[in-house]
Amino acid sequence: MSRPRIVIVGAGFAGYRTARSLSRLTRHQADITLLNPTDYFLYLPLLPQVAAGILEPRRVSVSLSGTLPHVRLVLGEADGIDLDGRTVHYTGPEGEEGTLPYDRLVLAAGSVNKLLPIPGVAEHAHGFRGLPEALYLRDHVTRQVELAAAADDRAECAARCTFVVVGAGYTGTEVAAHGAMYTDAQVRKHPMRTGMRPRWMLLDVAPRVMPEMDERLSATAERVLRQRGVEVRMGTSVKEATHDGVVLTDGSTVDTRTLVWCVGVRPDPLVESLGLPMERGRLLVDPHLQVPGRPELFACGDMAAVPDPNQPGQYTPMTAQHAWRHGKVCAHNVVASLGRGKRKTYRHRDMGFVVDLGGAKAAANPFGLPMSGPAAGAVTRGYHLAAMPGNRVRVAADWLLDAVLPRQAVQLGLVRSWSVPLESSSPEVARVPGRPERTGTGTGSDLGKAPGQGSSEPDGERAKTPPSEPATTPPSEPATNRPSSEPAKNQPGGEPAKNQPGGEPARNQPHAEPAKRGPSGSPRASGRPRRAVEAAGPRPARGGSGKPGKASRASGTGSTGKRPTAPSGPSRSARPPADPGPEPPANQPPPGPDIAPGPVKRTDGRAVEGDS
Repeated sequence: MSRPRIVIVGAGFAGYRTARSLSRLTRHQADITLLNPTDYFLYLPLLPQVAAGILEPRRVSVSLSGTLPHVRLVLGEADGIDLDGRTVHYTGPEGEEGTLPYDRLVLAAGSVNKLLPIPGVAEHAHGFRGLPEALYLRDHVTRQVELAAAADDRAECAARCTFVVVGAGYTGTEVAAHGAMYTDAQVRKHPMRTGMRPRWMLLDVAPRVMPEMDERLSATAERVLRQRGVEVRMGTSVKEATHDGVVLTDGSTVDTRTLVWCVGVRPDPLVESLGLPMERGRLLVDPHLQVPGRPELFACGDMAAVPDPNQPGQYTPMTAQHAWRHGKVCAHNVVASLGRGKRKTYRHRDMGFVVDLGGAKAAANPFGLPMSGPAAGAVTRGYHLAAMPGNRVRVAADWLLDAVLPRQAVQLGLVRSWSVPLESSSPEVARVPGRPERTGTGTGSDLGKAPGQGSSEPDGERAKTPPSEPATTPPSEPATNRPSSEPAKNQPGGEPAKNQPGGEPARNQPHAEPAKRGPSGSPRASGRPRRAVEAAGPRPARGGSGKPGKASRASGTGSTGKRPTAPSGPSRSARPPADPGPEPPANQPPPGPDIAPGPVKRTDGRAVEGDS
């Protein structure tokens, strides 16, 4: 008898826990495959400390292959699932395509940034859902303080050292709390010429900070924020985002170069392609985390609507605590469906929440006991150490070093503005030159982003994708030039996204092809399934006919020039390439630390290559 094949899509809290539990429960009697775009599990609750320079990025990323024995790791992103044929179609990090057959499938793809139809937000704001976004924010905040310290104009200094965070939930509150401490430490060493101080603002339409928590804990968090100088404005949000600042719903205008979007999350758009019953964008499952009518299909985490036994008629919220517990129950029920053991019903007990506010300050209510101050700080960090599946000693060592040594406030410039767009449907993977990323579809209007318009850098410098030389392609199919970004396709709240009709093909581009039909007949860009991560092209050219804002790439085919046949069944829809828009002015300023290099000509007229 053949070994059962179990495929898990996603390695977040739910997917990682499912894989780890299955590895133990199956006792090497099943083939377990984990499909994920990265080779690590990200411990999201500590991401604000990465942005504040307390922890190094690898401290919060746990190796999948090193901690999941007897689990096969496949790097890639699922872009189509054939429920009848029981196969998952995926695209690898270098553009290769593949298919994974399964006997049991666990969907745990997680969530992405939630967007609202607010003009300018998609162009000028950045989210906080992955390591690339945290690293970008750390560099960006450091740079703004350094530029403000060197500015003689008070208006420019005030705009650069003003930081606006939208969303007063767990993430937004921790980002504002840690960010205020980080910038204060910078200014303490290098005071600004104008005598100004960094200004942090926390906005939310809710009546209080962290409305999900107990009122006493909410009051504790707000008190700590105000003591650090953070302006907490409840009942207020962003009405419009511009290149030089934001317009608030109360009519006031704030000059700023930094807009951090922490409004919330929505389920991964992969679930929309299945054609199964959903609840507010989440896949409906029974109390056993099994999809009704599909005994081989399970779902858990943020993309699953799991009935809450403590609140009849309600579903468990999209939190890491529930996702971690979903994974354990899901693994037991997958094994039970193979004839080993009995199924379990998902039940949970509220163990409380913890919020790290930086330093020795925190707000926590373990087992319903409200705490604040150093005691809450000790409980919070102890909880994180116990919950992390690895790197505990390294995390504790970084905390100890941060307590006795000053932080290293330097910008590395590893992540650029255009590589972490807010509308990204893959926040865990940074965009690279010559590899435009497709955005998710959704209801609601585009957030004021014209076709071909690139994301704009909030600090007053418009970022552009570096030009690339035409990639070498097989003779059977020419290369296709594509713009560096596509129109934003945003969704309001947690409503399920709906497919929008695709746009027209890009104009004035050589070798452009019309959209092809995907496995389910839905339009899909040629050689570009949704969230496909393609091979990085050649190094950016400093000459020739390359233009900023455009990037050429190979079609993603193999040596035969043919694409692998995609499985039949539902898939995600994508828009064809958009118009790249106008070219940048000829007198473009030299590239700064967050601007991709523009074209440079040699005296002999030939293109040269060099470090970007």
